[in-house]
Amino acid sequence: MNRAILAAMWYRLLITALTTGLVLPLGGSALGAAEPLPDRIPLPAGFQPEGIAAGPDGQAFLGSRATGAIYRVDLRTGKGEVISQPVGKPSLGMKIGKDRLYVAGGNSGTARVYDTHNGALLKTYTLTTATAFINDVTLTEDAAFLTDSTNPTLYKVPLTGDGEATKLPLTGDIVYQTGFNANGITTTPDRKSLVLIQSNTGKLFKVDPATGATKTVDLHGETLTAGDGILRDGRTLYAVQNRLNTVAVFELSEDGGEGKLVKRVTDPKFDVPTTVAKFGERIYLPNARFNTTPTPETPYDVIGVQP
Repeated sequence: MNRAILAAMWYRLLITALTTGLVLPLGGSALGAAEPLPDRIPLPAGFQPEGIAAGPDGQAFLGSRATGAIYRVDLRTGKGEVISQPVGKPSLGMKIGKDRLYVAGGNSGTARVYDTHNGALLKTYTLTTATAFINDVTLTEDAAFLTDSTNPTLYKVPLTGDGEATKLPLTGDIVYQTGFNANGITTTPDRKSLVLIQSNTGKLFKVDPATGATKTVDLHGETLTAGDGILRDGRTLYAVQNRLNTVAVFELSEDGGEGKLVKRVTDPKFDVPTTVAKFGERIYLPNARFNTTPTPETPYDVIGVQP
């Protein structure tokens, strides 16, 4: 058989394989066989989630506001396990950095640091002994900054070494009022400043991490009523409006002084989501279910949506 006939036969076989889905990508399965990511991930009954943080490998961590337990889940499969048992203190906002999980401790006035591999509690910081509500955390190159919804103060925890936590009083535009004040926190796109949300006023503030001076972010008339956790991805800011079952999506200026509303995202499966993490093209939000009286059997879950 000559080469021309052989080439023609191989060409016909290749076309048949492509059109019938038989060709396998290198190291993969048949075309179109990839499993879709779950859009609802169940958590342990009675868990009462609040904070969530996700890494680039799809591993996400959630904390229990009731017991402080830490749950690790694979967002690609929905399978997970409790990696750190209850500590009797809340686990609220959290962030991942260099194999460490930094956790805000709510009314315990503490912050805790865990090993992301085995869930071991590495260190507990007593941020204040006064009445406080340590609500959320963000990471810079050298420190973790935590908000206090009761007192006009940020707390700074070093990422390396044995340094202790320090207080950074908030001054400038932000005025604390009755109810929950500073809540979610992140960095500006240029990473030179911080951005925090004040729940009871629906405002965003830019914060100087060296002085604590705050300036209102210009949202062009938009208000973030019931604002909770926030997440920045590039210049895109996701702001959870918990009791509105909504995520407001803003485009920030490079220095974080201005934000323009792009869209608001909602989903029928939202049930008072509190915080937000991102993996791939999806954002993930734990349903805190604040309108439901918690019991040991109450179901909880994480909802994944494409914004």
